[in-house]
Amino acid sequence: MVAHTLAAFASVARVHRTLLVLAGGDNFLSDHPEVVHPASRFDPVLIAACGGSTRAASVLNGLNILLQHGADAKDWVLVHDAARCLITPELINKLIDACQHDAVGGLLALPLPDTLKMGMTGRVAATLDRSDKWLAQTPQMFRIGLLREALVMTGERVTDESSAIEAMGLSPKLVPGSAQNFKVTYPEDFALAQAVLQARLRTGSRTVAPLNQGNSDYDYP
Repeated sequence: MVAHTLAAFASVARVHRTLLVLAGGDNFLSDHPEVVHPASRFDPVLIAACGGSTRAASVLNGLNILLQHGADAKDWVLVHDAARCLITPELINKLIDACQHDAVGGLLALPLPDTLKMGMTGRVAATLDRSDKWLAQTPQMFRIGLLREALVMTGERVTDESSAIEAMGLSPKLVPGSAQNFKVTYPEDFALAQAVLQARLRTGSRTVAPLNQGNSDYDYP
C-alpha cells in the first residue's frame, strides 16, 4: 500500500519531496527493500520513524521533520493516508490546481451518496439531510506553518487536518475526489483495491506498484 501511494506522488512533478512517517520501531521497509526502496525508485523520499499515538500527532511530528530538512513555513504540504493506496497523480494534480492560489487550502472529498441515518441503541433515531454532507478524503493541502499552528492549538483530538484548520475559524476548500480513493480498512477492501489495481494494469497505468511482496503480477513503474 505504501509503495502504490509513493508511486502516485512520484509521478507528480510539482511534489518537491515526500516524507514517509512511520511508527517508532517499524522496520518493515528496511527489512523488505524489495517492496519500496526510496533511494532508487521514489527519490527524493525522506523516511522518519516519528509517528505518534494519533494521526494528529504523527502529522505534527512530520511537519517538524520537514521544517528541519529545509522546508519553509509558507510551503504547501499535502497530507495523505497510505491506506488510500488508490490515489492517482490526476487527483493529486487536481487538488494542487484547486488550492495553490487559495488563501486557506483544501481537501479532496465526495458528496455523501447514501441516505444518512442517526442511530440510537441499534435503531434509527432520525434521518439526516445529506445535501450538504461530504466524505473527507486525502490528500489535504495546507501551508506548513498554518497547519502546524492549527495542530498545536487543537491537540490530538482532531481526526483530519481540515478539522484543525476549521477550529481556527477558517473554511478549507472542498475539491471533488473519487470513489476509488477509498481508505482500505476492512478485509474485503483489499480484494476491491486489488481489482482496481488489476484494471489499471490492463489500461497501462504507470502508477501501479506491487500489491503483495513476491507477487509477480505487479511491477514498479
